[in-house]
Amino acid sequence: MAKVKFFSGKSLPLEMHKVRIVQKLFLPPVEERARLMNEAGNNTFLLQNRDIFMDMLTDSGVNAMSDLQQAAMLRADDSYAGSETFNRMSAKVREIFPGFPYFLPVHQGRAAENILASAYVKPGDVVPMNFHFTTTKAHITRMGGRVEELIIKEGLEPVNDCPFKGNFDIPRLEALIQEVGPEHIPFVRIEAGTNLVGGQPLSLENMRAVSALCKQYGLRLVLDASLLQDNLYFIKQREAACKEMTIREITAEIASLMDIIYFSARKLGFARGGGIAIREKAEELHMKEFIPLYEGFLTYGGMSVREMEAITVGLDESMDEDIISQGPQFIAYMAEELHKRGVPVILPAGGLGCHLNATEILPHVPHEQYPAGALAAALYIAGGVRGMERGTLSEQRNEDGSERFAELELLRLAMPRRVYTLSQVEYAIDRVEWLYKNRHLVGGLKFVDEPKVLRFFFGRLEPIGDWQEKLVAKFREDFGDSL
Repeated sequence: MAKVKFFSGKSLPLEMHKVRIVQKLFLPPVEERARLMNEAGNNTFLLQNRDIFMDMLTDSGVNAMSDLQQAAMLRADDSYAGSETFNRMSAKVREIFPGFPYFLPVHQGRAAENILASAYVKPGDVVPMNFHFTTTKAHITRMGGRVEELIIKEGLEPVNDCPFKGNFDIPRLEALIQEVGPEHIPFVRIEAGTNLVGGQPLSLENMRAVSALCKQYGLRLVLDASLLQDNLYFIKQREAACKEMTIREITAEIASLMDIIYFSARKLGFARGGGIAIREKAEELHMKEFIPLYEGFLTYGGMSVREMEAITVGLDESMDEDIISQGPQFIAYMAEELHKRGVPVILPAGGLGCHLNATEILPHVPHEQYPAGALAAALYIAGGVRGMERGTLSEQRNEDGSERFAELELLRLAMPRRVYTLSQVEYAIDRVEWLYKNRHLVGGLKFVDEPKVLRFFFGRLEPIGDWQEKLVAKFREDFGDSL
């Protein structure tokens, strides 16, 4: 990774790319933002892109493509079967993940989760993982299984010095295996890094320990590699034994520990698609039949062949430390700047995005009024910045209808890779700081339309009281006629 120092002594993240295609942005007035937020049911997923200044909802499918990816799309082979595009993509997956000769294409990460759950999970099964992801859990519970989260205790502490807060608690994992029996565990899932607790990474050492335990008990080990590129960066930066290893060498070592690797290329690969890499032929045959059923033919799996060509180049770029360092560096800069201003954030900064601790920012808003969701609505009103609630709204209700309160109430401000400039990040920091200073004005939300499954995607809520009108009035008092 390039090391660049500023003569002034400032420490700033430096983009190792230049911008050649731009998209115009719009920033509606604050009164309009409040109206639009309510029309969207106070759910940032239901906002329209034309009404958003900074879209920090996700990094999924919204990362900027490189010139080489754009060029590669022109050579796509449109053949329904026997496509050279598929051959190039599958060869690249085998290169990146040595020891995995079999590859099944899917249209995105949750499609891979559906295939895995359909193939392996039975009623009564238990799937241990360091931490769940929303769609992963939904697919497992749909098949009658349940998820057990076994992250280390430091992973649920908003601020500490642990460099790998996404690590498995190994003693708890072994205790669970012995309690339920290996025959009731279809696979152990590692998420590297952990999406819902701040993009926190796992160490290579911890993955080795999980792998050894799985081998001891004859269990299948599955890696969700969607956020792997950030995790690779953190391993190289934070794990002493890996500092002299290349990114490719670390990736190969991780691959050697796994039985199945799946990924969303909307994150890993800078394009839109996904896939499942498989070590054993028997496993490939077991899952293969689901691809034509759910996805498409075996050589495209629901993806556009042009996107597949872009993914092939993007996987190469994911092995370039100069490229994968930009996201974590921008995220760390934002988190540290907000921390200096007293805003509660998750530290150390992880991958994916900067995570605001809504529990500490809005202690007066109870769990059942969705503080992280309220903070997301308030930030859009304050600055036209769209983030994603990662708290109780993102959970599923218990079987008896009661709320399952999230361990952490977070507002995720994702950092799409190679998209925003440092001045735009500074703007987001400024609006978050203003909102924090006026946090007493922010109230809670309540559902007016609550879907039973994945409610955070399209549920609708309304504010409790007139707090949004007060927030708009305070904005005008402080900013005058400014946007």
